Amino acid sequence: MKSRKLDPPPTNPPLAYKDEKFLDSDEARPIRILAEYLEPLRILCREQIHETIVFFGSARLTPDGPLGRYYQEARELARLITTWSKSLRSHAHRYVVCSGGGPGIMEAANRGASEAGGRTIGLNIGLPHEQRPNPYITRGLSFEFHYFFMRKLWFAHLARALVVFPGGFGTLDEMAEILTLQQTQKLDRPITVLLYGSQYWKEIINFDALVRHGMISPKDLKLFSFADDPATALGLLQKGLSAQPEETPPAFAHSCAPQLQRQSG
Repeated sequence: MKSRKLDPPPTNPPLAYKDEKFLDSDEARPIRILAEYLEPLRILCREQIHETIVFFGSARLTPDGPLGRYYQEARELARLITTWSKSLRSHAHRYVVCSGGGPGIMEAANRGASEAGGRTIGLNIGLPHEQRPNPYITRGLSFEFHYFFMRKLWFAHLARALVVFPGGFGTLDEMAEILTLQQTQKLDRPITVLLYGSQYWKEIINFDALVRHGMISPKDLKLFSFADDPATALGLLQKGLSAQPEETPPAFAHSCAPQLQRQSG
């Protein structure tokens, strides 16, 4: 009499947090969102970075294109900022140049900071076109995001100043986000905002018309300044930053203190 062939023993299912099929599912979306907050938090706490100067601007601008001067001027301004920030005495890395991590103005900013021997951050996001991490981001400080709103959170969380070069829909969206947070006082600390290229910005946005139609208050025009050359921009940034509370950390930095004490102990 033939014995019945036994079924193979069941294999253990993967742990939920190692199950890629589950992690890519709709049900796991909150976990993916949380991961895009916690992973940058872990690294930035470890590297003691909680003050940045953020550069926004078009990914389409190239050094040899028709508006190539903006690329070169963003590069020079980032170099000046980094040289100045390195001269400041601090236990933490102050005023680290941060960009969206891609080409164009983002690349120019990371490139200028790197050429000055400083650290520089890239907050990249995966897009069908244009957006790939540029090679000038400091190793270990390149972050990849899927969710635009989590990327924006990290721009706002860290920024002490913002420089907005000419750009399209993405730049307008990011700039409006920061100005809205400033206007509604939703930030823990002020952000100095510069619009670089006054002719460009005054042509595509009629700020005075917004006031005239009652869409914003006259005082809202004081939320930003214009600059047209790197030296002037640096001076305005230094003036704005000097008026801010000295090394006021963002809210998230308070939770980093125990972690940093353990690492140094």
